[in-house]
Amino acid sequence: MDGVVADFSSAFRAVETRLFGSAGPTRADESGEQEDERPAAASEASRSHEERRRREAVWREIRATQDFWTTLPPIQAHAVRRIHEMTLAYRWEVFFITQRPATRGDTVQRQTQRWLVAQGFDLPSVLVIAGSRGAAAGALRLDYHVDDLAQNCLDVLSDSKARPILIVPPGDEATARTARRLGIGVAVSIDACLHILSEASAASRDPSMVARLAAMVGWK
Repeated sequence: MDGVVADFSSAFRAVETRLFGSAGPTRADESGEQEDERPAAASEASRSHEERRRREAVWREIRATQDFWTTLPPIQAHAVRRIHEMTLAYRWEVFFITQRPATRGDTVQRQTQRWLVAQGFDLPSVLVIAGSRGAAAGALRLDYHVDDLAQNCLDVLSDSKARPILIVPPGDEATARTARRLGIGVAVSIDACLHILSEASAASRDPSMVARLAAMVGWK
């Protein structure tokens, strides 16, 4: 969900800005003491403590917000509706998997379902899990798994037969190269990912086309 179809990062930043203003975390030297008057390690520890304090405050605010997960903007307009259309066209079985924490209001599952319906996907299957994405992919016998976190894709590779696709924004070539080297497919956006899955569905009966697609995407 988050980082793939729902823009949690901008919602998190909006909460942080509301609580702390637009400035970044307070630096250790902003109290008036010069940076070089204290050891670098102590300065870094102070910054880390401030950043941790801010994160915890933002998460407390998120958990206290009524139905927070229904308020997120989509990463790409119409992407969820396109997934729904492709689900019907290719007879896919789609599962939206998330590890979102609970907030005030409805359960995470119901909030997420309501959000997906509002974005154009009726009758969504939402799974709220606490463990490995790979274990979930294996239990569901998924063919493909889309994620924005490399570790989740590695879990899927290790614990299932699903082919993972990692969404890597343009410009992060180092992450893309590493993912491909590990056998993880790469797409620059959810739209690009859906194009790959469309091609994979169309080529499912032609082994040579599947092999070419795998080479292009980065699957081993």
